[in-house]
Amino acid sequence: MIALFFELKINNGVSKHHLKSILTCVYVIISFTVISGQNYISYLTGDTADVSVNPQGGTCLVGGAGESDDAMKWFLQRADGGDVLVLRASDSDGYNPYFYSQLGVTINSVETIVFNNALAANDSYVQQRVAEAEAIWFAGGNQWNYVSYWRNTAIDSLINHGLQNRNIVIGGTSAGMAILGDYYFSAQNGSVTSTTALNNPFASTITVDSMEFLNVDFLENVVTDTHYDDPDRKGRHMVFLARMLHDYGVDARGIACDEYTAVCIDENGIAHAFGEYPQYDDNVYFLQVNCENINPTPETLVNGQPLDWNLGGKAVKVYIIKGKTDGSNTFNLNTWESGTGGEWKNWYVTNGTLNESVSTQMNCSVNANPIDMSNQIKVLPNPVSNFLAIETDISDIEKIQIFDVNGQLVKTTSELNIDISDLKKGSYIVEIQSGEKVGIVLFLKI
Repeated sequence: MIALFFELKINNGVSKHHLKSILTCVYVIISFTVISGQNYISYLTGDTADVSVNPQGGTCLVGGAGESDDAMKWFLQRADGGDVLVLRASDSDGYNPYFYSQLGVTINSVETIVFNNALAANDSYVQQRVAEAEAIWFAGGNQWNYVSYWRNTAIDSLINHGLQNRNIVIGGTSAGMAILGDYYFSAQNGSVTSTTALNNPFASTITVDSMEFLNVDFLENVVTDTHYDDPDRKGRHMVFLARMLHDYGVDARGIACDEYTAVCIDENGIAHAFGEYPQYDDNVYFLQVNCENINPTPETLVNGQPLDWNLGGKAVKVYIIKGKTDGSNTFNLNTWESGTGGEWKNWYVTNGTLNESVSTQMNCSVNANPIDMSNQIKVLPNPVSNFLAIETDISDIEKIQIFDVNGQLVKTTSELNIDISDLKKGSYIVEIQSGEKVGIVLFLKI
């Protein structure tokens, strides 16, 4: 191990929101450590001794391109003057002077550890620094490096222990934000555009991972996305939700930020949007599969075909709030039904094209207990080969859908006599909707 200790005068121009910049001159002490074998590089600014403080917890998610100073102050303040650890797999120590000297929040130290490979996760020094940090920040980069370097290692175990037992605050930008959801786009096969995802929701680049990684409060069933305004990520985020619903059967949710915008979640589950609205159009987005639909599954979710997820123009509910410098616009992640300073939208996809419309506040109680009318429905014959007849005395049928045993929608109709000759042999479910009533009947195709 070679350790070099020296004093540097930093004349550092910090890129800010939309070409705004500041110039700061500070004196800091930096420890620069190169490890034999080049598994990692460490940059330490501040006190080398560990301190005992009481962090407040919380999570800060940043959309990329540049940090919101106000969100970063929120993040640092919750470290309670402790040690901040930056983890990344590329670049160097750009966060050290920014966190330590330029935001006016007193902290004991900032250390950046750059992972050159997965072996660094096994190093005792790296593990010690993770175990001692009061705040952990994930920089931008390639999230697959983060997943492949840290998942199922001592690193994610120590981070999760810190979240659960030491109340550490955690956050990240761009790729660092992407890994913090309960579900996460791993980028194992590279990135994916909205156009590609919408036109083939089973493209090989769509890798929404469910393997346990980081267990962050209030992000259950959430997949995050970033850079929402440049490039546009809305369409691919919709596909992520559709795949979560299809692949894992969860009530999929999403959180996203525009560039230069952040959402910080406090210990009570209240998400605060930070940005510079109205000077800039900075937005935070909260997406969820619309619980008001009796059956929320997409009409067409098939490999090689464009996504259709319309459901009457109400497939996904989205609450959009403007990021302000004081973080006063909020959303309640305990219920996902209420917020302040925002507006509700419906998002839906027709033949691979994303659409938006004005909506109303989410109300999950609408279909909490649908009336079961299964005993009013018969299907004949059963088993059936080519044509299925539905017998019922219900006169106000709104929709008839057929699903395979995996929950995949295979046919939608309004007819009571249905041609099923194109279906493969096997078991299927007929679902009939009528207002708040739903009926389900099984049949066998032979």
